[in-house]
Amino acid sequence: MVQSEQIGTSKNRIYKELRRSIIMGHSIAGERLDVEDLAQRYKTSVTPVRDALQMLSQEELVSIKPRSGYFVTRITLKELRDMLELRKILEIAAIEQAALCITQEQINQLKQVHAGYTGDDDEAYDRYIDENWRFHYLLAEASGNHELALTLGKLLDRLARFMVLRHAGKSLANSHSRIIEALEANHLPATRETLLDELDATQDAILDGVIQEEAAFWHLNENKTVHKQPKEVA
Repeated sequence: MVQSEQIGTSKNRIYKELRRSIIMGHSIAGERLDVEDLAQRYKTSVTPVRDALQMLSQEELVSIKPRSGYFVTRITLKELRDMLELRKILEIAAIEQAALCITQEQINQLKQVHAGYTGDDDEAYDRYIDENWRFHYLLAEASGNHELALTLGKLLDRLARFMVLRHAGKSLANSHSRIIEALEANHLPATRETLLDELDATQDAILDGVIQEEAAFWHLNENKTVHKQPKEVA
């Protein structure tokens, strides 16, 4: 039992640290994650390392290739655009329903999560990823559609490493504050508009950041991005 608890503790610690490394860009797309090397780094057996990598694969942050190993997942720019568009569809549908049936208890939960976000330093951005995920997941839960919330949660997991490209600072905190105020006032148009503004700003920041980082591989003009084949961006 003690050994099992130790493996579980090690697994969670490795999962959290590897997840942060991927999200913050310290582990790059396509990088091979060697189980033996990680076991040595974390001074543990290979079992919790494999368990942690399996957890990350469920979030699609890590890809498992038979007979090759574990790799930080790559996606194309087209896939990233599709995910951002799907996020907008899910979140707008969720908040339109949530505005009709959200309870005061759920509003209080949003306030509690919102109160945790402060500052613009690296630690704040690291914390923001989890807090922003929680805020938007709770909004989806308030719709009463648990499957919608689960789908959005998984999508936000996949997008987590791109969220750091939006250095939103106080503007994001203000957006969440306005969403809460509009929900409390039962003002659907204001709720929807504020959320849509946040989603559009986040999408623009992410795509601009990705394209700037990959500028050497893209031909850009005023109207569109042209490329010969799908470019893996992360």
